[in-house]
Amino acid sequence: MDTDVAPPLGGWQQTWRLVAAAALGIPFWLSTGTALPRGCATDTCSWFATGDPLVALGCLAVLLLRRRFPLAVAMAVAIAPGGSALATGAALLALCSISTRRRPGEIGAVALGYVAASQFTLVLYPIGSPPGSVWLQLALTALSAGIAVAIGVAVGARRVEVRSLRERAESAEREQTARAAQARALERNRIAREMHDVLAHRISLVAMQAGVLDHRGNLTTEENRTLIRGIADGSHQALEELRDVLGVLRADPGHPEPPQPSLDRIPELVADARASGLDVALTTTVTAEPSDAVGRTCHRVVQEGLTNAAKHAPGARVHVTVEGTAGNELHVSVHNSPATTTPTTRPPASGFGLLGLAERITLAGGKLSHDPTPEGGYVLTARLPWPNHDHDHEKRS
Repeated sequence: MDTDVAPPLGGWQQTWRLVAAAALGIPFWLSTGTALPRGCATDTCSWFATGDPLVALGCLAVLLLRRRFPLAVAMAVAIAPGGSALATGAALLALCSISTRRRPGEIGAVALGYVAASQFTLVLYPIGSPPGSVWLQLALTALSAGIAVAIGVAVGARRVEVRSLRERAESAEREQTARAAQARALERNRIAREMHDVLAHRISLVAMQAGVLDHRGNLTTEENRTLIRGIADGSHQALEELRDVLGVLRADPGHPEPPQPSLDRIPELVADARASGLDVALTTTVTAEPSDAVGRTCHRVVQEGLTNAAKHAPGARVHVTVEGTAGNELHVSVHNSPATTTPTTRPPASGFGLLGLAERITLAGGKLSHDPTPEGGYVLTARLPWPNHDHDHEKRS
């Protein structure tokens, strides 16, 4: 991770750092002044009272550029204590700042420049010092440099950790947004499949009844009235089912999604097809209730088979068979004989009915087959796994 770029500082942060640097240099400046001979500050040591503070002030001003030119500023300020005791605080701040970059070469060069330049203070000012004081000065300078480096490295490590945590949080937020978008896309696809399954069946029955009215002119008044009533009822039911499906888009915890059809609604599905004029027979040997997913898939198989029979085989006999036992498989088939009449118009078709049904059955772990029969009819067959779970119970009447 790149540690060169430090977070921007506000005005108050810059101010208190510079004030702290100035305050830190004052003890070094005063200690140097007390070690000077009496009267030196107003005679031969006028630099102490004028030049020394000016150099320190210049160092504080240069520190404002340390984020733009970190190494150059740090090196320039670090050697300033050679000509200004008051600039020691600014030098330590510069050393601490360059240490936040955690580059050993830069830190070593600046620290060495600071330690070496600080020894020139003994040469600049006529300070009488006992033997061995040079080594004490060197040790104290090295200790202060080490403390500044340690603080700077710790601050740099903390910045890297905070940046890493921020990036991880942003990455997690992006992933959460992507997962939410994916979930919305999957929900839209599911709703699209539901709309096709529900509406295609209902509209196909309405179209079949309208076709009968269109090409048969020998119907009695009662038969015409029955077909017209069937078209009106079917259209109304299609609108109701469309409203239910689209209601999923507005669903919230206070408005749960309406229950999905299952195995127990197949007789109702067959009865609707009969009322629309389709000749349908139902045979079922199932006496237990499978899981919701298996029952819903079985219902969709029968619905798709009846829809296709109404579209492509008008007047044909349709036989629906549902059989199976828990712990084995559930078999469902929709077989229609050849068409006995020819539709006057081509029935509408999306081309995705069987494709979507195959996807459903594959997700349920089953197999789908659809083939023409030798006599010219068509058969749609599905085999669905039916695990024998403890929560299976007798089918509701």
